[in-house]
Amino acid sequence: MTPHKWRTFGLWTLAILYAVAGYFHLTTPDPFISITPQWVPFPTTVIFWTGLAEIAGAAGLIQPFSAALRRAAGIGLALYAICVFPANIHHFIMDMHRADHGFGLGYHIPRMLLQPVLVWLALWVSGVTDWPFRRR
Repeated sequence: MTPHKWRTFGLWTLAILYAVAGYFHLTTPDPFISITPQWVPFPTTVIFWTGLAEIAGAAGLIQPFSAALRRAAGIGLALYAICVFPANIHHFIMDMHRADHGFGLGYHIPRMLLQPVLVWLALWVSGVTDWPFRRR
């Protein structure tokens, strides 16, 4: 498969994943609120707005009219993935302190390692970067 086809596949996959995550942030916020660090003010409101941000980012990725809007959506989703990383760390720590270790290392370690991949993927599928591929 060519890099262009991979990019298109990644764009749709990422858009669907963020749209689904946004839907669940809006319709079932309690699991997300429970992993929000205590220092985050108004966690219910923050989870609501993160759900809307995920859906807006997904829509921005797949809209066919503006490459600039697609790039803005990619940058927004990359920044979003960076901003939610503290919640992922908090969730990891909370689970490891549970007697049964919650989801366990098999869930949390890949999640931690994939966070930078999500940042890159949002930038790559939106056309912000071509790294590590070159356009020919």
